[in-house]
Order: sequence, then structure tokens, then C-alpha cells
Amino acid sequence: MAEQNRSKRPPVVVIMGHVDHGKTTLLDYIRKANVAAREAGGITQAISAYQAAHGDATLTFIDTPGHEAFTNMRSRGARVADLAVLVVAATEGVKPQTAEAAKILEESKTPYVVAFTKMDAPGANVEKCKADLAGIGVLVEGYGGSISYQPVSGVTGDGVPDLLDLLVLAAEVEDLTYDPSAPAAGVVLEARSNKRRGNEAVVIITEGTLRFGDPVATPTASGKVKVLEDFAGKPAKSLPAAAPALVVGFEALPSVGEEFAAGDLVSLTERAAAAELVNEYADVVYDVFPVILKAGDAGSLEVLSQIVSAMTGPKDVPVKVISATVGEIGDTEVKLAASTNAPVIGFKTKVDKVAASYAEVHRVRVVTSEIVYELVQSLEQMLAEDGSPEVLARLSVLALFNQKRLDEQLVGGRLEEGTMKPKMQFALFRGGESVGRGRIATIRHQKDTVPEASAVMEIGLVVNCPVAIEEGDEIRIERAA
Repeated sequence: MAEQNRSKRPPVVVIMGHVDHGKTTLLDYIRKANVAAREAGGITQAISAYQAAHGDATLTFIDTPGHEAFTNMRSRGARVADLAVLVVAATEGVKPQTAEAAKILEESKTPYVVAFTKMDAPGANVEKCKADLAGIGVLVEGYGGSISYQPVSGVTGDGVPDLLDLLVLAAEVEDLTYDPSAPAAGVVLEARSNKRRGNEAVVIITEGTLRFGDPVATPTASGKVKVLEDFAGKPAKSLPAAAPALVVGFEALPSVGEEFAAGDLVSLTERAAAAELVNEYADVVYDVFPVILKAGDAGSLEVLSQIVSAMTGPKDVPVKVISATVGEIGDTEVKLAASTNAPVIGFKTKVDKVAASYAEVHRVRVVTSEIVYELVQSLEQMLAEDGSPEVLARLSVLALFNQKRLDEQLVGGRLEEGTMKPKMQFALFRGGESVGRGRIATIRHQKDTVPEASAVMEIGLVVNCPVAIEEGDEIRIERAA
């Protein structure tokens, strides 16, 4: 790309640091808008981005969460950013996420400055903070190193203009440019489903210019820019590199952290289509505690999935996330929960009325909250319960007809008790021990496909199960006690 085609662009700045060290308060002062008051529990729980003017310069800020659960999102923010501000509360000094953030910045080779916040609070001690930072290898100016720092108060604004001066100076050193005529490229920061407008994606443009009407694609989603808005929600015909943008027009919801490209291009979704298809139950082989997750946006879903996947169920069985999607909790999630004995955990989302009624009738456990810690506590209580599952239906396998494909096994047997329906998930028992799980695809009775079967019928089942079923096995439909 010819050097003469390139123009100067603003820096993208990420704010990083420990939880409750004043990151959002600092950004509130810079953009003159109260974000902290709208955050549940006072803690930022999704990436946001905006631009601010300082003198003749413009800076783009990414506000990333500070809680330890948001490690992946912080790391992603650092990769997107040109510069960073490492926030350290002058009243507390270095904390676990401070050290983690510093490590991420060092590994990603992101230039950064340090902001000592809460200088208006009693007990603020900058010298102690400098010593603490030296202990984790961060050496500021005058303390054996070259990293610039600035004491600030997000409440009074003291020191904030000087901090912005440092960032503008650092941006000049980096000499950040882009080609305005090039098709846009960038990174998806957030994705959510809007009932009125469809799929929305918040992106940072890293190269070129994004225009209204452009074809856009990520490795998992594609579409056309039908709505283009700047960070303030104002419609735009085009937005340049370093600008945050809200894009409506993806036919499917893109994944947070994916790169996107615009213009006349071969759809990046072909990469995903070329990936090998995997049996969706292939890794659900032994006893697990199934959980269904739902969140209001993709970033929140990622956070919730990360936390839940690390948990352990009763008798040390692993917790298995069997579904994780964005949007309201609907009958799809509740029906899946009813057939798998899984609770539905909703983060920053609601339950529609039909789903709520179905959940009540079928005793499906649904827990929602705007605060991730409350969801964790509720799930921990469920995991602490040591009840044996209730057997709703039980079939003895008497014959095998087709096992060429594990996802389409045809078996015959006698339904000893209960009722079975297509789409129900089951546990496969052999010799009294659970050896796998699967799902009923269709039920056959006397050569006919039937919508359900009841005891004591002899039926055929077409099932999706990663374990080859044997004669004498038992297929059970269970519900947790």
C-alpha cells in the first residue's frame, strides 16, 4: 500500500486494572456521561467504546471489565488497542488484576502509561504504589524505569488533562496511520440480538473506511451494513479507522473477538463451513451436570460460560454447558432443560411469558440476574445438592438394527416405564453404570413414526449417541430430584 495514501488516525486506548480501582469513574469524567450508575453492582460487565476530543486530538477509548472473570475480554481489548492506561488506585496499590493486566500489556507489547486514581480519597499514597509496581516489574519514571505516570481523580478531574496529554504524546510516537480508501477491517467487540432491529455488532475499525451498504463478514457470520451508527448512536454514512461503530445487518450473530472485513470479498464464513462437523453430543460421554446458559449479549455469554465451565457438579462430576446462546430465555431453552434435567442460567436477560409458564409446569429451574456473582451462588447451591436423578422413563434394549453411524443408531426395545418423545435426552446405562448420553431423534412403532410412546410398548428408537449401544443396555430419561 503506497505510503502517500495513508492518513493519520486516532489511537485506540484500553483502560485496564483491578476491579473497583476507578476505571469507569475516570472514563465518566472524560466523556462527561455517567456509565457507572447504570452498571449492575457498580462493576463494568461488557466492553464499550467511545471517542473523546482533547485539544486538537481525538482518542478512542475501550472500557474493559476489571473483575477476574473477564480475563479473556481484557486480553482481547489489549490486542485491539494501540495504547493502554494501567489504572492503580492510590488508596490500595497493586492487586491481582493489576499484575495480570500488566503482564497482558507486556506480552502484547502494548505501550502504556500508569494512572494513579482516587487521589481525592483519604489514604492515597503514590510512593507506595510506585514501590508496589516495581515489585511486579513495572518501573515508572523516577523509579528506575521509563513508564510515564499521572496521579488523577475521576471525581474532581484533577490530573486528567495531563493524563490525556501523555496519551496524545505516546500516539505521536507510534505514528498511527490508515488508508482511507481501503475496505474496512476490524474486530467485533460486542454482539447482541435486538428484537426490533435484528443482530447488532459493536466493532472497532482498525483499517480502511466502513461505509453504509458495505458487505461485511467474519469467519462465522456475514451480511450487509443496513444500519451504521457512531459511538453516540448517530447514523453515519461512513466511519474511519479507530472509530467504534454499531453495525446492523449480520445475518447471524458474529462471535465476540472475531475479525471482520468489508467490501467486495469472498465470504469469510466459508472458513467455518469447511470445518469438520462434530456430533454435538460427542463430548458428553460420562456423567455430567448439564447447564443451559443464556445472556443478553455475546460478551456476557462468554464471561458466564467461562465461569460455569470451570465448576464441578455433585460427586465431582464435571459441569457441561450444553447450550449457550444470546437473547431472551424462550421455550427452546426451557424445553431442552426439561428433557436434559438442566437448569437455565440467564445473565442480563429475561424469560418470556410462554417459557416461564412451561418452566413452571415442568419444574424447570430458571435463574436470572444482572449480577454474575448472584448466578454463581445460585448454581453453587444447585451443585451442592446430592440428590439422585428421578427416572421418568426406562427402555430395555433388546435388538440392534443399524449402527453404521453413531448419530443415527436404530435400536429396538421395550419401554418398561414412563413416556418417551423425540428430542428427549437420555442417559445410557450398562451393567448399572452410566456410560454415555444421547438424544432421541425419532420413535417408531410397528413401522410407523410416532410422536411419543408409553409403557409397556415395544418400539424402535433412532438415536444420536457417541457410544455404540449394546443389547441389554438401558436407556433412561431422568430428571434431577
